[in-house]
Amino acid sequence: MNLIECRLSDYTLGCIQLDNMGCAGSSQTKAEGTAKKIRKPKAWKHPQPITKSQLIQLREEFWDTAPHYGGTKEIWDALRAAAEADLTLAQAIVDSAGIIVQNPDLTVCFDERGARYELPKYVLSEPKNLIRSS
Repeated sequence: MNLIECRLSDYTLGCIQLDNMGCAGSSQTKAEGTAKKIRKPKAWKHPQPITKSQLIQLREEFWDTAPHYGGTKEIWDALRAAAEADLTLAQAIVDSAGIIVQNPDLTVCFDERGARYELPKYVLSEPKNLIRSS
């Protein structure tokens, strides 16, 4: 029976295979493709029309509680900075923090240790039915 241990780091998948005698062989392959280019989420609607101040309150509540969902505070901070930045800066933040993007709209991401981070669309973009003040 062989034991295989794989780790994902810096977008490179490294695997070590241990045989019955405990000897190890190793190989590295590029993870699928390159880093995903991020984009804004597709247009979406909130269940009820909301104001900009209600949207801001929803966002603040999410970011205040997000670290309690697991993962590290540093990654949550990087995701918040990326969510609040323009796409070019957001891509740089995600890349430099070592965040692995599963969905290009940043709704599902992972850190290098495999912790999952889920972001609701309301922290990433405004809904179509946002009530704009006149």
